[in-house]
Amino acid sequence: MNFVIAVHGAPMTSYAGEHALGFAQAALSDGHQIERIFFLHDGIYHAVRTRSPGPDGLDLVPSWQHLADAGIELAVCIGSAGRRGLVPAAESTPTTTPLAQGFQLAGLGQLIAGIQAADRYLEFPA
Repeated sequence: MNFVIAVHGAPMTSYAGEHALGFAQAALSDGHQIERIFFLHDGIYHAVRTRSPGPDGLDLVPSWQHLADAGIELAVCIGSAGRRGLVPAAESTPTTTPLAQGFQLAGLGQLIAGIQAADRYLEFPA
């Protein structure tokens, strides 16, 4: 089965990322595929290079990067990032983007395309 996952909750105030990461790891170990993980709303803060650990003191960035190394796209909503001041709207370049390695900016069109191609779409809200 092929999944697309959306993470809505910020790592410092929600367990959405931990639950999404746990699901992704379990799905992969059971032989399923994950097309992409899309971070939107406050979930974009999972992708920030210089952020504080989550509520349990865990830094999930290395675990997300491990998924990226396995070929899973980690897409950060450019609209959510722009509204939260994470990236300048139309001026973001790889040298100015504060995203951790393995994460990339994407539009909602990529989320929609992924949902259409996937067997299942899961959201992990705040």
